[in-house]
Amino acid sequence: MNTFLNCQHDPDKRVASGMRPTGPLHIGHYFGALKNWVEMQHELESFFFVVDWHALTSNYEDTSGIGEYVESMVKDWLAVGIDPEVSAIYLQSHMPELAELNLLLGMVTPLGWLERCPTYKEQLQNIVGKDLTNYGFLGYPVLMAADIIIVRARWVPVGIDQEPHLELSREIARRFNNFYGNVFPEPQARLTPSPKCPGLDGRKMSKSYDNGIFLTDSIKSLTPKVRGMLTDKNRLRRTDPGNPDECNLYPYHELLTDAPTREKIREGCASAAMGCVECKQIMIDGLKRFLEPIQERRARIDAKPNCVRDVIMAGNEKARREIVLTMQAVRQAMKIGYYR
Repeated sequence: MNTFLNCQHDPDKRVASGMRPTGPLHIGHYFGALKNWVEMQHELESFFFVVDWHALTSNYEDTSGIGEYVESMVKDWLAVGIDPEVSAIYLQSHMPELAELNLLLGMVTPLGWLERCPTYKEQLQNIVGKDLTNYGFLGYPVLMAADIIIVRARWVPVGIDQEPHLELSREIARRFNNFYGNVFPEPQARLTPSPKCPGLDGRKMSKSYDNGIFLTDSIKSLTPKVRGMLTDKNRLRRTDPGNPDECNLYPYHELLTDAPTREKIREGCASAAMGCVECKQIMIDGLKRFLEPIQERRARIDAKPNCVRDVIMAGNEKARREIVLTMQAVRQAMKIGYYR
């Protein structure tokens, strides 16, 4: 029996995604995810969740900042244009059914699937100073799968580089369905452009690496940050010709700078007619134009003390209606709904 089709929704018209509240959001979060969320919310039924339990997988020793990060992140979502009137914005930890589904999915997920997860291997290598040998960190993909499929969303917005991570969620849903019946739609990638946003040090921009340009950075702080960025490592002197395709700075011009100016930058860099200082100043000006309206909206949100709480409480109710239906179907399929 097609259990999920008996619920009052069309999975093909639903999208789900979330973020961890582990620090301030940077511009990579905007161009890599939030920009697409803003556009999708008017096309698809949207569920956007704050995955605060996921924050515990790596920040379990000190949880004091998570509540603050939850508040700040939701404010950033609202400031960039996520509309709580059309999207469900909710908190993972307010959904106890998620813990139940995480437990049940963990029963059917082979250990080898988790150990080969690309993100698991990458973060073990790159995050230093933290013990990540805990069960929660290894089991992160199971909870991620639960986050997505508990609202029976077909689509998950990801870049092409993230698609392998979503494949594990799809495999977990498929394995559950094979055992118990077609309860879950298999989540599919809603491929979105994956703009390159290198960090200040040339690595991937990440909260974990503390190398980002953040949505809340003061306009005054942008200048020293950008001026300290790595550029083309082969351009050692002002008179050396450069290669924009090898420069850590140029990807930002593709996001922030108009086409005629980009062409001028490419020609000037390649011929050494333009130096990195001038190129960086153009980027600084572009960042200011981009960030100022977001920060103005953020300031208006900051002036409303209960704004985030009200948005989350309303979003929780929207999400809970769907989550309760899903778990009823799960228990029925697994034949563990006795005495309810």
